[in-house]
Amino acid sequence: MVGNPANTNALIASTYAPSIPKKNFTAMTRLDQTRALSLIADKTNAKIEEIENIIIWGNHSATQYPDTHFATIKGKNLRQLVNNDKYLDSEFISRVAKRGAEIIDVMKKSSAASAAAACCEHVHDWWYGNQQGGWVSMGVIPSEAHYGVDKDLCYSYPCNIVDGEWKIVDGLKLNEF
Repeated sequence: MVGNPANTNALIASTYAPSIPKKNFTAMTRLDQTRALSLIADKTNAKIEEIENIIIWGNHSATQYPDTHFATIKGKNLRQLVNNDKYLDSEFISRVAKRGAEIIDVMKKSSAASAAAACCEHVHDWWYGNQQGGWVSMGVIPSEAHYGVDKDLCYSYPCNIVDGEWKIVDGLKLNEF
């Protein structure tokens, strides 16, 4: 699902199409993950392909949480390399969540091209597996609870994808923030 509210739309579609397995419905948060990668690449002068495991938790909305606590740049801890928790815990989160509006404000036109590119990346990852080696963020509807989120809700998690099957990355130790 790409159209907003993507998570809600995926959940509604899955409810009204009961013959299709819920695992076949996903909501795109790849756009947000790509925006987060771009901001970190600009901040650190790293190449996007050198950055792994930035996670988008939640929903494609202003309430999403772009998480850098598990992210690396060339295998090194991203947060240590950026060395600016204030930026990562406030401005960065806000900029990722509001990047679409920022693009529209600056360009005076829709960010539809970015969404289209992210949709292609989302489907590519889903079909071929994680293309950048790190986790991919996807709004999925799991059949069991993960990280305190009720089952049967469409929520963006870090996922690994093998042979067209997404699997939520479990076991991450979440901090208080």
